[in-house]
Amino acid sequence: MKELFARGLRGVIFDCDGVMIDSTDANRAFYNLILAHYGLPPMTPDQEEYSFMASSAQALERLLPEHLHAEIPRIGRDVVNYRREIMPLVKIFPGFLDFAAFLHNHGIRMAVLTNRTAGGMKAVLDFFSLPPYFDPVVTASSGFCKPSPKGAQLILEAWGCQPAEALLVGDSEADLAAARAAGIPFAASPAAPAGLGGDIRMSSYADLRRDLEPVLDRTPL
Repeated sequence: MKELFARGLRGVIFDCDGVMIDSTDANRAFYNLILAHYGLPPMTPDQEEYSFMASSAQALERLLPEHLHAEIPRIGRDVVNYRREIMPLVKIFPGFLDFAAFLHNHGIRMAVLTNRTAGGMKAVLDFFSLPPYFDPVVTASSGFCKPSPKGAQLILEAWGCQPAEALLVGDSEADLAAARAAGIPFAASPAAPAGLGGDIRMSSYADLRRDLEPVLDRTPL
């Protein structure tokens, strides 16, 4: 860990789904409700895997036949009531809130980098009344979807932070690719596939906290 953050750790960037929240059941329900609305069968395992790491627009383009693509912008609003039907299925990822409070108490900045839309991310922040630690919040609505590194680079620029002084926590190949392209160390969340690479493999947020404590003790405020 010492060699990763030789100059200290100044900021942590979080993906949302599979990192801040456990939304596996919620995402599956969201897309399957849409498919059922159009008389289509539920997602296959391969479609589920893609949909969980893609933006909603990317996922729907793959799931729906081309003649329905024009309807994609209205689907989340008119076909599914996300707040009523989907948000109750979402859970905070175990240990995340305690870890975020730990970072905040050490003066470490936090941001969100997600392939959710701005509206979808706001729904998560509002529904769980998450503390206002996360700035900036970069979503697919910015025009930069992972695996593009541009969202991560925007965050580093806003912080005035070098890539080696940050950590990106994610759970997908797209997260890892964005981190690698931006030069940021990567931690694979407990929800990440077993084969996902990275610099840190978390078993829990409590373990990551223990690993980072020596780094934070030598990081100037």
